[in-house]
Amino acid sequence: MSLDLSFYKNKKILVTGHTGFKGTWLCRILVNAGAIVTGYSLEAPTQPNLFELAGLQDKMNSVIGDVRDYEHMKKVFKEAQPEIVLHLAAQPIVRDSYKDPRYTYETNVMGTVNLLECVRAFPCVKSVLNVTTDKVYKNNEWCWGYREDEMLDGYDPYSNSKSCSELVTHSYKSSFFEEKEVAISTARAGNVIGGGDFANDRIIPDCVRAMKAGKTIAVRNPYSTRPYQHVLEPLAVYLMIAQKQYEDSSYQGYYNVGPDDCDCVTTGDLVDLFCKHWGEGAIWENQAEANAPHEANFLKLDCSKLKSTFMWKPRWHMEECMEMVCRFSKVWLAGGDIPEEMDKEIKIFMED
Repeated sequence: MSLDLSFYKNKKILVTGHTGFKGTWLCRILVNAGAIVTGYSLEAPTQPNLFELAGLQDKMNSVIGDVRDYEHMKKVFKEAQPEIVLHLAAQPIVRDSYKDPRYTYETNVMGTVNLLECVRAFPCVKSVLNVTTDKVYKNNEWCWGYREDEMLDGYDPYSNSKSCSELVTHSYKSSFFEEKEVAISTARAGNVIGGGDFANDRIIPDCVRAMKAGKTIAVRNPYSTRPYQHVLEPLAVYLMIAQKQYEDSSYQGYYNVGPDDCDCVTTGDLVDLFCKHWGEGAIWENQAEANAPHEANFLKLDCSKLKSTFMWKPRWHMEECMEMVCRFSKVWLAGGDIPEEMDKEIKIFMED
């Protein structure tokens, strides 16, 4: 079973978090597919930011708003009349969640409540996908992957707030949507990398910033193992789930979205690959911090449910991922055409 982007032509789609890294790539795919896209998000969180570079402002309805503002979100739902809702808005940085846990919970938990309240209010919605994270699970740091029926109990405020977002979704689904013609799923995605991510405290943006400045790459936790994947991998899965459950509600559920085991690598190995594909003498050094906030050392997903349900398999492994990351980043540093580069990479990915 594969993604059929023609399904999205003329469909009314609402994307929360559309000004973020993943949201921008998602909107570029949808706009290219001929969808009628409304985005609801805060201003882009970084400068530079991919949304501005991607040239989407005049190709979709971009609404600046806060998911904590229920009345504003409800107004946007009323105007957009979406058929499909893709919920990506979040406070996504673990370290920031330690600095401001209250904001993190308000955004990630009450933002989800507000979104689902809007879905309750508007019967135009037929398909909803809440994007969470692989960090929703109680992490025992064991060597096998977590499955969808494992305990949800994220450790830090970011991870825990996403666990709560999952539970909110489960509750609303059971309490309010069993008799309604709307299908609701959550997608628990692993770490994503790709061109155009300018966030703080993420390893690939740190690598690119070091290259721009002509410095050695500083790696905070080189021995932690994570499931890395190119940003287009989970986005294709989100669109596939949203489409299939729109057509047949039996596909709704809870799905892990991650790479094959061979792409669960240490941060040090990931940066080795970056240096290899970047060239130009790129090197890194271990700068582990004393008394740093807790972050999991080992985390892996079992994606067999996704694979067996949709006959899905990842398209790109880490070599292809890093090749695309470096390619995009060099286009950006050279002042090249970012929309053109995004469309090229999307085309290559979909053809693979």
